[in-house]
Amino acid sequence: MASDKRIKAALIDLSGTLHVDDTAVPGAQKALERLRRSGISIKFVTNTTKESRELLHQRLVNLGFNISPDEIFSSLSAARAFIEARNLRPHLMVAEAAMDELKGKLCLDTNEPNAVLVGLAPNKFDYGPMNEAFRLLLNGATLIAIHKSRYYRTRDDLALGPGPFVTALEFATGTKALIVGKPEKTFFTTALEHLRTRPEDAVMIGDDDVDGAQQVGIRGFWCKQVWGWLHLFDDVHVAYSREPCVFRFFLFPQENTWMAMRRR
Repeated sequence: MASDKRIKAALIDLSGTLHVDDTAVPGAQKALERLRRSGISIKFVTNTTKESRELLHQRLVNLGFNISPDEIFSSLSAARAFIEARNLRPHLMVAEAAMDELKGKLCLDTNEPNAVLVGLAPNKFDYGPMNEAFRLLLNGATLIAIHKSRYYRTRDDLALGPGPFVTALEFATGTKALIVGKPEKTFFTTALEHLRTRPEDAVMIGDDDVDGAQQVGIRGFWCKQVWGWLHLFDDVHVAYSREPCVFRFFLFPQENTWMAMRRR
């Protein structure tokens, strides 16, 4: 059993945990400040591919969160590192708001693509762009998915994620996508490397990605939220996520919640 002192870092999901679209989860700002005062290191981890880290940071600041851009580790960051390490020339199926992080600052070579990178980009998922990606893959390009989420939360309902479209390309071409974002193990271990913390000394606070963190030895804390029927949906999903602790983020780290974190 871990001692109290072994909790040195927290990985915190953003969308669905601190905020949903442009609405902060009630009480999340104060909960984050309480967590900071506890003295542990924090890294915010996100699969958001609709916008660059700079735009995401500005959104969070506008919602009243005291967060530094350097504290955000995104699946776009993981994708960028993956592409650079392998000298790939990607065909980018990502939102325009994410292009600066992937292309502009890196000056990526996207001529004669030898890879297809897929993120959440609804305007790239109609027949023309999908067929272009299909043809590149048939000619030997590598299929890279930033993540394969089936859906994501909006303020009012659920919406399709990139997963169904990645799966369609896999099925049509007989290839298997390489995943670089959550819930891949390397995503979580890389985030912890930035904090110089071992998995057994960290916790993950989030929703449907908690299980991926637990796979590498990070203790998981499922955050139930308060958005209508999604509350019940979360209860159902918890049964399949290796029984992480279940709390709403705005409770962190009140005494009962913090002690439960330390006991696990």
